[in-house]
Amino acid sequence: MPSRRLPFATLIERLTKLYGEPEPPPVIEPFEMILWENVAYLANDTKRAEAFGELRARVGLTPAAIRKAKDSALLAVASKGIVAKGTVEKLRTAAEIARYFHDDLAAILEKPLAAAKKDLRKFPAIGEPGAEKILLFNQRFPILAMDSNALRVVLRIGYGAEHPNYATNYKIAQRALASQLPDNCRTLIRAHQLLRQHGQTLCKTSDPICNRCPLRPDCPYFRETAISYGQRQASV
Repeated sequence: MPSRRLPFATLIERLTKLYGEPEPPPVIEPFEMILWENVAYLANDTKRAEAFGELRARVGLTPAAIRKAKDSALLAVASKGIVAKGTVEKLRTAAEIARYFHDDLAAILEKPLAAAKKDLRKFPAIGEPGAEKILLFNQRFPILAMDSNALRVVLRIGYGAEHPNYATNYKIAQRALASQLPDNCRTLIRAHQLLRQHGQTLCKTSDPICNRCPLRPDCPYFRETAISYGQRQASV
């Protein structure tokens, strides 16, 4: 790991110059965010948005509406992703868990951080990053919640070393960034969106497009990749 890392504020500044101001999150209401995560398994953003829109139109987005919906209606929506039957089960499970909160998750947002995350993680497909994202997007706690795309970017730029365990990677990156993060939810939401966009667009899992990346001059991953590529070429 390099002794000097690109400051987080500079990282976000460069991504802003590349992408412009990010779009606001498509959904922020807590139960709707849970539905968003579950409505289309392994679907891209476009398919997920289509499925979510169909769920809103065909069924509704409240726990009661999900519980009342026919399987056929939920299956039609879930077919935007894979394992549609499993998706229907997750939607129904989320609606049943919501009963324990009187179908209103707003009270969860008022709890201390650890308790709020514990309650949100009771829902399907909501791990710690997902729970933190709900709390961040609702401007309750200034946490840099990161999906896999955002996490990949910060690890490659030197905030942590990749570990086989995703949860470990997440904690390592958060600790490495902690001293540089602003105590402001709006700023962190903006950072979340930009990092995620960069991970989806250029800093991909395989075949990243490093030659277009404004972080390249300060990126340990690029330096290591470039050296490895040069060694491979020299051996040919």
